[in-house]
Amino acid sequence: MRPVRFVALGDSLTEGVGDPLGDGWRGWAALLAEGLGTAGAPAEFRNLAVSGAQTRDVLERQTPDALELEPDVVSVVVGVNDTLRCTFDIHAVASRLDAVYARFADRGTTVLTACLPDPGAMLGLPGALARPLARRQRAVNTVVHALSERYGAVHLHAAEGAWLTDRAMWSADRLHPGERGHRQLAVRFHALLAAEGVATGTAPPAEPELPPPTRSASLLWLATAGTGWVARRCTDLLPQLLTLAADEMRHRARGTSARLDLRASHAVAQALAALTPADQPEAA
Repeated sequence: MRPVRFVALGDSLTEGVGDPLGDGWRGWAALLAEGLGTAGAPAEFRNLAVSGAQTRDVLERQTPDALELEPDVVSVVVGVNDTLRCTFDIHAVASRLDAVYARFADRGTTVLTACLPDPGAMLGLPGALARPLARRQRAVNTVVHALSERYGAVHLHAAEGAWLTDRAMWSADRLHPGERGHRQLAVRFHALLAAEGVATGTAPPAEPELPPPTRSASLLWLATAGTGWVARRCTDLLPQLLTLAADEMRHRARGTSARLDLRASHAVAQALAALTPADQPEAA
């Protein structure tokens, strides 16, 4: 039998940012690949994830390349960057993810998915700024949950749990896992795949080889690379985020904040309903 072929799609999380190896990044997907094969037949692994990628990039650029590789296992972990753009549209996100999952599921490929924590909470933004981002991330996670069930994907619940508040799990930028966090994702994905009979190798070690970043390292990142990261996103997101924050505060003052949640839930329901096959009963 040929080795298991594993292809990883997505953004900086899957690219491995936060888990340095030499002059580049390693990340959870590379760690997981080590446990998908055996000593005699190691898995064939390709990482097509690119920092900053959105669902459109995964659909239009990464998926065609991945299909040519004919993978047995493919990971599709993406969506946070969509929530950080002024062009965010849950209908478009749902449509793109549905198309990506369907293309691999139709070929019998095992699809890995994950729901993710919202970036506002991880960055510690003020409530009026964090809540709109949290609402967007919940919408994306709801779509990923629903489509993962539809296509029988192996889904990892990574949007909650003690690991989110464990500083040792995260890198200096507070948005990407550090080595320990990437190992945590790899171990959890491996357990799910082992239960499905897909992962036959040994689970990757959970303990990191390097110490977690110090507070001074975190402050240095914020003062150097972090400022550039914020500036790039502020150009695109900040004007709309300020508008969303103002709307948030108006509703909060009036005691009508629940309307924003209902509006978001309604948009998610509409987005998923639009993906329902024509021959499927509406009630389903």
